[in-house]
Amino acid sequence: MEYIIEMDKITKEFPGIKANDQVDLKLKKGEIHALLGENGAGKSTLMSVLFGLYKPDEGTIKVRGKLVSISNPNDANKLGIGMVHQHFKLVHNFTVAENIILGHEDTTKGFLRYENAVSKIQNLSKQYKLKVDPSAIIENISVGQQQRVEILKMLYRDAEILIFDEPTASLTPQEIEELMKILRSLAEEGKSIILITHKLTEIQQVADRCTILRKGKYIDTVDVAQTSNEELAEKMVGRKVVFDIEKAPAQPGETILKVENLWVRSIHSNTDRVQGVSLDVKRGEILCVAGIEGNGQSELIHGLVGLTPLSKGKILIHGEDITHATTRERNLSGISHIPEDRQRHGLVLDFSLEYNLILNSYFEKAYQRRGFLAFNSIREHAQDLIQQYDIRSSHGPLSLARSMSGGNQQKAILGREIDHGSDLLIAVQPTRGLDVGAIEFIHKQIIAERDRGKAVLLVSLELDEVMGLSDRIIVMYGGELVGEFDPQTVSENELGLYMSGARRRGVA
Repeated sequence: MEYIIEMDKITKEFPGIKANDQVDLKLKKGEIHALLGENGAGKSTLMSVLFGLYKPDEGTIKVRGKLVSISNPNDANKLGIGMVHQHFKLVHNFTVAENIILGHEDTTKGFLRYENAVSKIQNLSKQYKLKVDPSAIIENISVGQQQRVEILKMLYRDAEILIFDEPTASLTPQEIEELMKILRSLAEEGKSIILITHKLTEIQQVADRCTILRKGKYIDTVDVAQTSNEELAEKMVGRKVVFDIEKAPAQPGETILKVENLWVRSIHSNTDRVQGVSLDVKRGEILCVAGIEGNGQSELIHGLVGLTPLSKGKILIHGEDITHATTRERNLSGISHIPEDRQRHGLVLDFSLEYNLILNSYFEKAYQRRGFLAFNSIREHAQDLIQQYDIRSSHGPLSLARSMSGGNQQKAILGREIDHGSDLLIAVQPTRGLDVGAIEFIHKQIIAERDRGKAVLLVSLELDEVMGLSDRIIVMYGGELVGEFDPQTVSENELGLYMSGARRRGVA
């Protein structure tokens, strides 16, 4: 038998959109099979059908050559199918072991055989080199370790077919490298893996074959070793994609943002996560804050935009002190902000797209008359931005933000913040979790803002993005700035040493 999974002519429709339209997918035993597509191409929907979260409207599924009906995840588990979701399904105040055995408890006469479970977890952890402490509390371990817990959950349930949905979206470069080794190790042990991703480098690193979806339709299945990144990208997006970031040399002007000796308290503990940071961003330049996640970048930005109070320090915009200003006052003084977490801080998910596009301007004359919203003006404004930023959704301005793909949610935030016309654009991980087409578009918009004479403060974990977009780079480690670099002269390797804390030097 050649295929362990055969999905044939799968169709799944939601109100206003056909998420999967006659899609085929065939997985061989012991292979890593990538599922590639733009945001909203139907990848996660297809895997949700295989895992029993959705029932297909049409099509058939065979597992190990037998026709099956998968009504829920328990059916999938019984067939040896496990899934690691993009947003982990873990109980944060439980231990690693408690999370792994939850719903699959081993009992004798009603008593939990906890030691047996811990022993099995330790053996699996050792066998697959997952290095996880069964007694650790989930909220105290890193995102990368939480992902290993999710993998152990599947292995504990004896899953042979493993689905990974965008597994590297929240990981550091080091954690991504570790995960790639784990995936290869699992495949060598005979596991069959489906990897949902839009990162072409990861596909080239670990995948044997790749199935490409575009706008819900099956495009092709290719042998990865015989296919270039350019070919994969063109099949995914439907046009040629420019990988190299093209930009003219910066022409820095006056200082727009000046930060002096900033200290910001952690929202989780009584300690300062930002310690004595000073920086300035000039008109017509992109300054990038690089670093491994969790080194104070989030707290720095929250302090700048007013989401977290400062312990001490000073923030100046155009020389005006806004240290104690409210978030709206900072917004009106000239700060636009693309937040790190688009769903939590960037959008109101149960509002329509048109209302989300005026979140920072609904009180302006253009959108209200005597305290009442001007619906026609709001709709016209939304239609303009939808066209300008190619924001795709099922019901245009009336679409709920929640129903939109991640890439289109991000384009909506980008359009809203740029349209505001502020002199300073703060962009925090603006391309996290996006496909190559959306990344290319967002990079062009950020460079265009710089070339229009705006100041851009970029925070990114992606080294390619850091090196390609920046005019200046500063590195944060342990809440402090540990180095300043010119992207033209610094290597990725040297930058990595500063990001990991192995080196540090004074910042100009």
